[in-house]
Amino acid sequence: MKTGKKRTGWSKLCKRNAVAAAIALFVCAAVYLNWSYEQEAQVGKTLGQSTMVDGKGGDPLLPGSDPMAVSAPKGAEGEGSGYFAAARLNRQQARDSALSLLQDAAAREDADPTVKDQVHTTIQTMADYTVTEAQIENLVLAKGYTDCVAFIGEDSLNLAVSAPANGLSDSDTAKLLDVVNQAAGFTADQIKIIEVK
Repeated sequence: MKTGKKRTGWSKLCKRNAVAAAIALFVCAAVYLNWSYEQEAQVGKTLGQSTMVDGKGGDPLLPGSDPMAVSAPKGAEGEGSGYFAAARLNRQQARDSALSLLQDAAAREDADPTVKDQVHTTIQTMADYTVTEAQIENLVLAKGYTDCVAFIGEDSLNLAVSAPANGLSDSDTAKLLDVVNQAAGFTADQIKIIEVK
């Protein structure tokens, strides 16, 4: 009888480890997707700040006639507005994909309760990130900037901002750092501000 109990315990341990490994894989996928969007934000800075040979600025990869682009709010000027719409759409798609994977893992009948708790905690964290990003974006717009998009990582925040014609001044940077600090608690060394022109 002892061997039967040992096998049952060993079987439960193997199942628990398999479920924990699956959850770790889902969390890694979510972290990777978030990282890839942060990288896209950095590419957006480079593209948004480029000047074409004919002297006109703009992003050749984001034409105004893109049917997938979300329309920019009225009054938004410049080619950067297409970048912000695309960045928001990409961020949302990444979150939706990660959320779907996590919800599938939590819905499994054979999932361990501690794994389910970890999945629910991760889902709540993603929801908190989404709310905080929206708050930051609204506060930045209230400060008079044309458009922006925030990306929260595990220990950092990237904020892409539509820069004025003469670029962001030190005063602008200080205002933006203060907004992010007040809304999300990130310190200046954790915040990366990206100018999009």
